[in-house]
Amino acid sequence: MSETSRLLRRYLDHCRFERGLAENTLAAYEHDLARYLEALELQGSGPLEVDIRGLERYLALVHELGLSVRSQSRAVSVMRGFHGWLVAEHLRPSDPARLLDTPRLIRSLPRTLDRGEMERLLTPPPVLEGLRGWLVLRDQALLETAYGAGLRVSELCGLGFQNLLAEEGLVRVLGKGSKERVVPLGTPGWEALARYQELARPQLAARSRSAERTRSGAWRVFLNHLGGPLTRMGFWKILQKRLAEAGLEGDFHPHSLRHSFATHLLEGGASLRAVQEMLGHADIATTQIYTHVDREFLRRQYRQFHPRG
Repeated sequence: MSETSRLLRRYLDHCRFERGLAENTLAAYEHDLARYLEALELQGSGPLEVDIRGLERYLALVHELGLSVRSQSRAVSVMRGFHGWLVAEHLRPSDPARLLDTPRLIRSLPRTLDRGEMERLLTPPPVLEGLRGWLVLRDQALLETAYGAGLRVSELCGLGFQNLLAEEGLVRVLGKGSKERVVPLGTPGWEALARYQELARPQLAARSRSAERTRSGAWRVFLNHLGGPLTRMGFWKILQKRLAEAGLEGDFHPHSLRHSFATHLLEGGASLRAVQEMLGHADIATTQIYTHVDREFLRRQYRQFHPRG
């Protein structure tokens, strides 16, 4: 057992026997601290030497990954308790966590959908005939892919058929800075894509009357109602329509699906490194904490922890 693991066990024993915390609370503490200590390790640091800048980098990380407001607030509280205990036990001379200023960070966290809200959003309306029916199938494939793979809206709209690795269950994504990554996509996503490609996309493509639009959309997976490539604004309108149909109110936007993807994986217990890889974050808060993980590891993490896995 490493020194960091021993410290974690000692602190949890302190919480259990001296503070009398309930087992559910202890499990939440252990989950939050394990994620925090993993992030420190990726930064080349540890709980006995980390300073305020290291704590702020960690908070920037969980903020960027989309951890929910409630979970982020609890994470800060647990960090403060842990570092206060380290000082009380004379394991380090000072407590960097007392300098944290977190309210502004928490307030600025983008709105995410909880699992129940996401299920409502992903419950499709009845499939209708003609154009309206084709658009229902397209919209379902869009939402399942956006949430199922945690894509940015530009990545979603730019998907080509060459990006869909169906046999491997992976989507190849060209992200910011032309950086390529692969992301697992669960069964609901592939099923929605298959229905759309078989029944709806050919019909939408046939509606294009512009040769230029036909050429530009030929390799794109997602098309608009005129047969051209779907734009980011087009997806925003689709999302707003589906939110209204599901009776979901709030300041949601396309990036909310990506933040929900990360939040649900992290809160389910997925590895921080796996989520970071799936989101394509190679550099967060000016600190390089990117670690390569292989495809099979990503698939296992996705199947185990993603609600649509």
